[in-house]
Amino acid sequence: MDTKVAPVIGLSRWLWRSAAGFAIIAVFALLALTTYQGLTAEYPQGSGPAGPTVEVAAFKAPWSTQKTVLLAIGDSVTAGYGSTRGHSYVEMLTKQPANDDPALNDCTLTKVFPALTVVRKAISGSTSFHLASQIPKKPYDADTRGIVVMTSGGNDLIHDYGRSPPNEHAMYGATWEQAQPWLPGYATRLNDTVTRLGQLFPGGFHLFIANIYDPTDGIGDIASAGLPAWPDGLKILTAYNELITAFANQHPQVHLVDMHGLFLGHGIHCSDTQHPKYHADDPHYWYFRNLEDPNDRGYDALRRLFLNQIAKELAPKR
Repeated sequence: MDTKVAPVIGLSRWLWRSAAGFAIIAVFALLALTTYQGLTAEYPQGSGPAGPTVEVAAFKAPWSTQKTVLLAIGDSVTAGYGSTRGHSYVEMLTKQPANDDPALNDCTLTKVFPALTVVRKAISGSTSFHLASQIPKKPYDADTRGIVVMTSGGNDLIHDYGRSPPNEHAMYGATWEQAQPWLPGYATRLNDTVTRLGQLFPGGFHLFIANIYDPTDGIGDIASAGLPAWPDGLKILTAYNELITAFANQHPQVHLVDMHGLFLGHGIHCSDTQHPKYHADDPHYWYFRNLEDPNDRGYDALRRLFLNQIAKELAPKR
């Protein structure tokens, strides 16, 4: 072994195995988190409604009296991490919060599907490797239709922010070359999800999958948020989103929800008037302090995006 490398390896082993070493790691992690949260706290949050206008006319009458299950699967975005009570996008799809935008009165899936049941299986911190375990095993009756909302894949990329060597479950810090053998696996897991949902809903289903947003607003300078630099991160994120788009194009019952496009300009460069995605009407930060999840205004925008996409595919044609 190289005499220059051996002391480094020995030190890292001591850090992980000893109580004192673990304490040192914890202190550094806390300092990094504090620095990061201090940076994100400076971004303007804004107030009031956020996101696209909803086609409210589509929600004036029921779409179907058929038994319908809204199944929410995936990661913390669908679990609602970072939202205040009642303000996750899944909650707002079915029930308006007390302080909601009055322009959206009755714009809920409960209004248009009177026989709706909500099943929430999304888990914060989960990766696409956990999707199979989130899908219930017992099939529904053939007269029950499924509406599935899903966000998954973002944690495959970030996960532990490079605290461990890059791997297929936690790619942060990987080079483009390292990621090549891992990309097809994500496509396989997405296709497996469709197969399992078909078994769960023999009466049919629609899957609305959001792609992965980019808090650097398309620049890729994650180090500006106080996190380790990742030179190929933006390229790998783009590849994941291309796989999601291809997946939606491949299956007629799968529909893309463009969360990535919606959030551009509302990340760490939201105040940059020179940025091509600068939103003069709403130059505010839509992310929670962890950079991974939306804040309440971000969830409002995401709720509206899902409502519009679901209405586009499922509302009766006028």
